[in-house]
Amino acid sequence: MNRPTAKPVSASRVTISQLMQPQHANSAGSVHGGWIMKLVDEAGALACMRFANRRVVTVAVDQMMFRQPIHVGNLVTLTAEVSYAGRTSMEAEVRVVAENPITGEQTHTNTAYLVYVALDEEGRPAPIPQLIPETEAHRRRIEQAKARQAFRLKQRTQMEAG
Repeated sequence: MNRPTAKPVSASRVTISQLMQPQHANSAGSVHGGWIMKLVDEAGALACMRFANRRVVTVAVDQMMFRQPIHVGNLVTLTAEVSYAGRTSMEAEVRVVAENPITGEQTHTNTAYLVYVALDEEGRPAPIPQLIPETEAHRRRIEQAKARQAFRLKQRTQMEAG
């Protein structure tokens, strides 16, 4: 199967915003990290689906460290873009910002990197477009993503070896 036409990073950009409610809270009163992880995965998957024009499945989540807590009543905004595109897999960068909607104060709480594989109609890995950087920052991010992908593949090989 031929590789689809190349696309710019901006063709993948997705933004999701959600108000954090009491049902999202943990026992400490801040938003449960698992809820944010779910939103991060959804945003990353949507960016990759938009880029590949295919269904995708999550295959890896890199380390996710929360820099600041997110509070009930905050508006959480997740911005996701494809940061690397291989033959059938792609990495999404998801940036999470919590905002106090009354004061407008914004806090970058975390950035996560996730890997997805595009699927064809039979559920097999499918070719995806090449990624076109639009800025120098995109070029640097793609190079960093290539290094992360090489590290992931090395880890997988070591795990499979035993």
